[in-house]
Amino acid sequence: MTASTTRRTTVAKSRIAAVGALAVAGTLLLTACGDQTESAKKESGSSTAPLFDQLPKAIQDKGVIKVGSDIAYPPVEFKDKSGKTVGIDPDLADALGKQLGVKFEFENGTFDTLLTGLRSKRYDIAMSAMTDTKDRQNGVDGDTGKKVGEGVDFVDYFTAGVSIYTKKGDDKGITTWSDLCGKKMVVQRGTVSHDLAKSESEKCTKAGKGKITLEAFDNDLEAQTRLRGGGADAGSSDFPVAAYAVKTSGGGNDFQLVGEQVEAAPYGIAVAKDNPLTKALQSALEAIIKNGEYDKVIAKWGVEDGAVKEAKLNGGS
Repeated sequence: MTASTTRRTTVAKSRIAAVGALAVAGTLLLTACGDQTESAKKESGSSTAPLFDQLPKAIQDKGVIKVGSDIAYPPVEFKDKSGKTVGIDPDLADALGKQLGVKFEFENGTFDTLLTGLRSKRYDIAMSAMTDTKDRQNGVDGDTGKKVGEGVDFVDYFTAGVSIYTKKGDDKGITTWSDLCGKKMVVQRGTVSHDLAKSESEKCTKAGKGKITLEAFDNDLEAQTRLRGGGADAGSSDFPVAAYAVKTSGGGNDFQLVGEQVEAAPYGIAVAKDNPLTKALQSALEAIIKNGEYDKVIAKWGVEDGAVKEAKLNGGS
């Protein structure tokens, strides 16, 4: 602006400049807002995923599903040598996440506290080789028969029975559950194996054969360590876990499977009752079964015998 410019012209130019500045500022503001919105979408969920719209709004906004899991149960979920969470469940969760447009974040917890964590909203789901049972669906303590919570819904994604294993070359004459009478057994606390062992022990006592001495641990790896060291006669866990331990522990020289697996039942992803997340997970599981991603994960871990053909809700008994 020069000294010879009249006041009127100066004012007009100033107003034009101000309007222009506001327009530029507005454009920059809109652009920034747009960038922030896109950034937020990237940081949270992906609205372009096929089943993103089925998720509850709170999960869409977070972009994360928090998973309660006992991450010491190979090959279902465990830490590899680098500390990364790996296994059947994490791989299936990754495949489900692609359909839903969110990330599944696994948080470690002891198995018998996972449903409590779900009820307290610490987790969105529990995914941890958890057998779908009517007691868990109804929130009933299997030992006392008393109501302990609201119960959960299950999206069933795998089928597994329970197996017995012993030290290799030293089966103590054990081929069936009834052979455990008078012997010592290690299990993971709160599992189907634990329940079966307690039930079998009662039968042994009634038959006058001597109860089963049970030692329960927070996780299955601790139970295996106890058996490996000679502190028990046998252990029990879900078939995929027992088979993996037999194959890998001590290069395959520590344990052996004995007898047949029993009590085949579905593993389920546990979700709070009447949560719309349940339907979204069921749809995602159906999608990866149809597109072949499910079968790839199951084959990767060599557990094809437990594969399901459809995503059922609350199929346990």
